[in-house]
Order: sequence, then C-alpha cells, then structure tokens
Amino acid sequence: MQTGKNAAASVKETASNIAASAKSGMDKTKATVQEKVERVTAHNPMEKDMATQHKQEKMNQAEMNKQEAREHNAAAKHTNAAGGTTGHSVGLHHTPAIPGQVTGGGIGSHPIGTATATSGTTAPNTHLGGGNNTGYGTGGGYSRSGR
Repeated sequence: MQTGKNAAASVKETASNIAASAKSGMDKTKATVQEKVERVTAHNPMEKDMATQHKQEKMNQAEMNKQEAREHNAAAKHTNAAGGTTGHSVGLHHTPAIPGQVTGGGIGSHPIGTATATSGTTAPNTHLGGGNNTGYGTGGGYSRSGR
C-alpha cells in the first residue's frame, strides 16, 4: 500500500511540476510579446530600455514562481507519501502555493469550464478566458460559439 502512495505522490508531483513549467512558459512568452509592443510604441531609447527591463523582471518573477511551486510540490509529495495530511491537493485541483488559485477541498463533479452558483444554476468559468492575470486560464479568448 505504501508503494502505491509513493507512486501516486510522484505522479501528482510530476503533473504539478509540468503545469508550473507551462504556466511559467506562458508568462515568459506574454512578457516577451508585451515588450515588443512597448518597444514599438516607445518614443525614445529610454522607454525602449524600460520595456526590456520590465520584460526581464516579469521573466524572473515567472521563473521564481515556478521554482516555488516545484518546492511546494516536493514538500507535498513528501508529506502525502509519509502518510501525513492530504489537505493540499495538486494537479487540476487546488494548490495554494500557486497564486490565483483557491484553497480548500476537491472540485466535485462540476463540468470543466463551469461553476455552480448557490441557486444551482451553471455559469461560465471566467478564469478560462484571456486577460485574466491571476488564474490559470487557457491563455486565449474563450468563446462559447455553437451554443
């Protein structure tokens, strides 16, 4: 039984690390594109240098967030594999060490891309669209075409 727990913890850690790397990559790409836009719209060399500096700061922050997530994932694996509490789940569920996510219990059986209101109705998940810098969205615009 312990071997199964260790394997599951390793899979969860790996999946969470992959997600953290993907998020970091998206943030770095976004910083690079934003820098290019700022450099094109800059009116003088100082503004261009500031755009490059902002890009580097954002890239450094993305890398730091990724490393913090990896450290958290390793600690969570160790805690879960040792038979400790499993209050912090990883992967598609809630991971409090990553900014923009909610802490608490499991998600439940709601379809992906929807959130259930208190009245029992289903509403679109606003974290799936672009322009949301606080959560893990798809990175692009979310369109509900075809409905």
